[in-house]
Amino acid sequence: MELTRYSVIEDKNPREIVLLRGRGCAWRRCRFCDYHLDASKDEQVNLALNCAALAQVTGQYARLEAINSGSFAELDETTVAEIERVCREKGIRDLHIESHWIFRKTLPALRARFAAVGVTLHVKIGVETFDADYRERVLDKGIDETDPAKIAAGFDDCCLLFGLAGQTADGMTRDIETGLRYFDRVCVNIMVPNTTPVRPDGAARAAFVRDVYPRYRDNPRVDILLENTDFGVGELK
Repeated sequence: MELTRYSVIEDKNPREIVLLRGRGCAWRRCRFCDYHLDASKDEQVNLALNCAALAQVTGQYARLEAINSGSFAELDETTVAEIERVCREKGIRDLHIESHWIFRKTLPALRARFAAVGVTLHVKIGVETFDADYRERVLDKGIDETDPAKIAAGFDDCCLLFGLAGQTADGMTRDIETGLRYFDRVCVNIMVPNTTPVRPDGAARAAFVRDVYPRYRDNPRVDILLENTDFGVGELK
Protein backbone atom coordinates (compact mmCIF):
# COMPACT_ATOMS: atom_id res chain seq x y z
CA MET A 1 0.00 0.00 0.00
CA GLU A 2 1.11 3.55 -0.68
CA LEU A 3 1.07 6.65 1.50
CA THR A 4 -0.90 9.79 0.78
CA ARG A 5 1.71 12.28 -0.37
CA TYR A 6 -0.22 15.45 -1.20
CA SER A 7 -2.71 17.46 0.81
CA VAL A 8 -3.91 20.99 1.47
CA ILE A 9 -3.84 22.62 4.92
CA GLU A 10 -6.62 25.18 5.03
CA ASP A 11 -6.84 26.52 8.58
CA LYS A 12 -3.67 27.93 10.14
CA ASN A 13 -0.98 29.16 7.75
CA PRO A 14 -2.83 27.79 4.67
CA ARG A 15 -0.52 25.86 2.37
CA GLU A 16 -0.14 22.80 0.22
CA ILE A 17 1.97 19.98 1.59
CA VAL A 18 3.84 17.11 -0.05
CA LEU A 19 5.43 14.10 1.60
CA LEU A 20 8.49 13.26 -0.50
CA ARG A 21 10.97 10.41 -0.12
CA GLY A 22 14.73 10.62 0.20
CA ARG A 23 17.60 8.27 0.88
CA GLY A 24 16.82 8.11 4.60
CA CYS A 25 17.57 9.94 7.82
CA ALA A 26 21.29 10.35 8.44
CA TRP A 27 20.83 10.56 12.22
CA ARG A 28 18.36 7.72 12.66
CA ARG A 29 18.96 7.52 16.40
CA CYS A 30 15.87 9.28 17.78
CA ARG A 31 14.38 6.61 20.02
CA PHE A 32 10.78 7.63 19.34
CA CYS A 33 10.88 7.92 15.55
CA ASP A 34 10.32 5.41 12.75
CA TYR A 35 9.67 7.90 9.94
CA HIS A 36 13.07 6.95 8.52
CA LEU A 37 11.45 3.74 7.26
CA ASP A 38 9.90 5.81 4.46
CA ALA A 39 13.14 5.88 2.45
CA SER A 40 14.90 4.29 -0.50
CA LYS A 41 18.44 4.27 -1.82
CA ASP A 42 17.06 4.11 -5.39
CA GLU A 43 17.08 7.75 -6.48
CA GLN A 44 15.18 7.07 -9.71
CA VAL A 45 12.33 5.39 -7.87
CA ASN A 46 12.30 8.23 -5.34
CA LEU A 47 12.29 10.81 -8.12
CA ALA A 48 9.29 9.23 -9.84
CA LEU A 49 7.37 9.18 -6.56
CA ASN A 50 8.39 12.75 -5.71
CA CYS A 51 7.48 14.10 -9.15
CA ALA A 52 4.04 12.50 -8.87
CA ALA A 53 3.44 14.28 -5.56
CA LEU A 54 4.79 17.61 -6.79
CA ALA A 55 2.66 17.39 -9.95
CA GLN A 56 -0.41 17.91 -7.76
CA VAL A 57 0.78 21.30 -6.48
CA THR A 58 -1.45 24.12 -7.77
CA GLY A 59 0.06 27.15 -6.06
CA GLN A 60 -3.35 28.12 -4.67
CA TYR A 61 -1.85 29.67 -1.54
CA ALA A 62 1.60 30.50 -2.97
CA ARG A 63 2.94 28.49 -0.02
CA LEU A 64 4.24 24.92 -0.03
CA GLU A 65 5.53 22.59 2.67
CA ALA A 66 7.83 19.81 1.47
CA ILE A 67 8.67 17.13 4.04
CA ASN A 68 10.47 13.83 3.55
CA SER A 69 10.65 11.82 6.78
CA GLY A 70 14.08 13.24 7.42
CA SER A 71 15.97 16.35 6.32
CA PHE A 72 15.67 18.32 3.10
CA ALA A 73 19.41 17.74 2.59
CA GLU A 74 18.67 14.03 2.15
CA LEU A 75 16.69 14.58 -1.04
CA ASP A 76 18.48 13.94 -4.33
CA GLU A 77 19.50 16.97 -6.38
CA THR A 78 17.03 16.17 -9.18
CA THR A 79 14.14 16.26 -6.71
CA VAL A 80 15.38 19.58 -5.31
CA ALA A 81 15.56 20.98 -8.83
CA GLU A 82 11.99 19.77 -9.43
CA ILE A 83 10.83 21.54 -6.26
CA GLU A 84 12.55 24.68 -7.49
CA ARG A 85 10.84 24.36 -10.90
CA VAL A 86 7.42 23.84 -9.32
CA CYS A 87 7.93 26.88 -7.10
CA ARG A 88 8.73 29.03 -10.12
CA GLU A 89 5.94 27.74 -12.32
CA LYS A 90 3.20 27.67 -9.67
CA GLY A 91 4.08 30.99 -8.08
CA ILE A 92 5.19 29.57 -4.73
CA ARG A 93 6.67 32.40 -2.66
CA ASP A 94 7.16 30.54 0.64
CA LEU A 95 8.62 27.05 0.97
CA HIS A 96 8.58 25.23 4.31
CA ILE A 97 11.08 22.41 4.81
CA GLU A 98 12.56 20.37 7.67
CA SER A 99 16.15 19.83 8.73
CA HIS A 100 17.95 18.02 11.51
CA TRP A 101 20.45 20.03 13.57
CA ILE A 102 23.36 18.18 11.94
CA PHE A 103 22.55 19.79 8.57
CA ARG A 104 22.33 23.36 9.88
CA LYS A 105 25.44 24.45 7.97
CA THR A 106 23.80 23.54 4.66
CA LEU A 107 20.95 26.00 5.18
CA PRO A 108 22.48 29.39 4.23
CA ALA A 109 23.33 28.19 0.73
CA LEU A 110 19.91 26.61 0.39
CA ARG A 111 18.20 29.83 1.44
CA ALA A 112 20.26 31.75 -1.12
CA ARG A 113 19.42 29.24 -3.86
CA PHE A 114 15.68 29.61 -3.39
CA ALA A 115 15.85 33.35 -2.77
CA ALA A 116 17.37 33.63 -6.24
CA VAL A 117 14.05 32.43 -7.68
CA GLY A 118 11.93 34.59 -5.37
CA VAL A 119 11.16 31.93 -2.76
CA THR A 120 11.57 32.47 0.99
CA LEU A 121 12.66 29.34 2.82
CA HIS A 122 11.20 28.52 6.24
CA VAL A 123 13.17 25.78 7.97
CA LYS A 124 11.68 23.68 10.76
CA ILE A 125 13.82 21.77 13.26
CA GLY A 126 12.61 18.93 15.45
CA VAL A 127 13.60 20.08 18.93
CA GLU A 128 10.91 17.93 20.65
CA THR A 129 11.56 19.63 24.01
CA PHE A 130 13.76 22.40 25.36
CA ASP A 131 14.56 20.23 28.39
CA ALA A 132 18.01 19.35 27.03
CA ASP A 133 18.62 16.52 29.47
CA TYR A 134 15.35 14.77 28.57
CA ARG A 135 15.86 15.50 24.88
CA GLU A 136 19.29 13.88 24.71
CA ARG A 137 19.27 11.29 27.49
CA VAL A 138 15.77 9.94 26.82
CA LEU A 139 15.09 10.81 23.18
CA ASP A 140 18.66 10.85 21.77
CA LYS A 141 17.79 13.76 19.51
CA GLY A 142 21.35 14.72 18.59
CA ILE A 143 21.32 18.46 19.33
CA ASP A 144 24.57 19.39 21.07
CA GLU A 145 23.31 22.80 22.21
CA THR A 146 21.22 23.70 25.24
CA ASP A 147 20.50 27.40 24.62
CA PRO A 148 17.16 27.81 22.76
CA ALA A 149 18.36 31.10 21.23
CA LYS A 150 21.40 29.39 19.71
CA ILE A 151 19.31 26.47 18.43
CA ALA A 152 16.87 28.88 16.83
CA ALA A 153 19.57 31.01 15.21
CA GLY A 154 19.66 28.99 11.98
CA PHE A 155 16.02 27.93 11.90
CA ASP A 156 12.58 29.50 11.63
CA ASP A 157 10.12 26.98 13.10
CA CYS A 158 10.31 24.11 15.56
CA CYS A 159 8.56 20.83 16.26
CA LEU A 160 7.75 19.71 19.79
CA LEU A 161 6.79 16.18 20.85
CA PHE A 162 4.34 15.67 23.72
CA GLY A 163 2.50 12.76 25.27
CA LEU A 164 5.63 11.09 26.65
CA ALA A 165 6.24 9.60 30.08
CA GLY A 166 7.29 12.19 32.63
CA GLN A 167 5.89 15.21 30.78
CA THR A 168 3.56 17.54 32.65
CA ALA A 169 1.16 20.30 31.65
CA ASP A 170 3.52 22.91 33.09
CA GLY A 171 6.51 21.50 31.22
CA MET A 172 4.64 21.28 27.93
CA THR A 173 3.36 24.83 28.32
CA ARG A 174 6.89 26.00 29.07
CA ASP A 175 8.14 24.29 25.90
CA ILE A 176 5.50 25.98 23.74
CA GLU A 177 6.20 29.38 25.26
CA THR A 178 9.92 28.91 24.69
CA GLY A 179 9.23 27.92 21.09
CA LEU A 180 7.07 31.00 20.54
CA ARG A 181 9.74 33.21 22.06
CA TYR A 182 12.54 32.08 19.76
CA PHE A 183 10.81 30.75 16.63
CA ASP A 184 8.24 32.07 14.16
CA ARG A 185 6.03 29.01 14.44
CA VAL A 186 5.65 25.95 16.66
CA CYS A 187 4.31 22.58 15.54
CA VAL A 188 3.16 20.33 18.39
CA ASN A 189 3.08 16.60 17.70
CA ILE A 190 1.43 14.17 20.10
CA MET A 191 3.15 10.80 20.39
CA VAL A 192 1.26 7.94 18.77
CA PRO A 193 2.04 4.21 18.80
CA ASN A 194 4.66 3.18 16.26
CA THR A 195 7.31 0.51 15.77
CA THR A 196 9.76 1.96 18.33
CA PRO A 197 9.95 0.92 22.00
CA VAL A 198 8.84 4.44 23.05
CA ARG A 199 5.16 4.33 23.88
CA PRO A 200 2.65 7.17 24.27
CA ASP A 201 1.87 8.04 27.87
CA GLY A 202 -1.85 8.31 28.55
CA ALA A 203 -1.48 10.64 31.52
CA ALA A 204 0.75 13.08 29.60
CA ARG A 205 -1.60 13.08 26.63
CA ALA A 206 -4.60 13.67 28.88
CA ALA A 207 -2.81 16.54 30.63
CA PHE A 208 -2.06 18.13 27.25
CA VAL A 209 -5.62 17.81 25.97
CA ARG A 210 -7.12 19.07 29.21
CA ASP A 211 -4.74 21.84 30.27
CA VAL A 212 -2.58 22.87 27.31
CA TYR A 213 -4.52 22.31 24.09
CA PRO A 214 -7.35 24.77 24.89
CA ARG A 215 -4.83 27.55 25.47
CA TYR A 216 -3.10 27.19 22.08
CA ARG A 217 -5.79 25.62 19.89
CA ASP A 218 -6.61 28.93 18.20
CA ASN A 219 -3.13 30.45 18.24
CA PRO A 220 -2.28 31.13 14.57
CA ARG A 221 1.42 30.44 15.24
CA VAL A 222 0.86 26.98 16.73
CA ASP A 223 0.01 23.88 14.70
CA ILE A 224 -1.22 20.97 16.81
CA LEU A 225 -1.29 17.41 15.48
CA LEU A 226 -3.15 15.09 17.84
CA GLU A 227 -2.53 12.39 15.22
CA ASN A 228 0.60 12.33 13.06
CA THR A 229 -1.52 12.31 9.88
CA ASP A 230 -3.53 15.43 10.77
CA PHE A 231 -1.85 17.40 7.96
CA GLY A 232 -3.40 14.95 5.52
CA VAL A 233 -0.21 13.16 4.41
CA GLY A 234 1.28 9.88 5.60
CA GLU A 235 -2.00 7.96 5.67
CA LEU A 236 -2.20 4.62 3.91
CA LYS A 237 -4.36 4.84 0.80
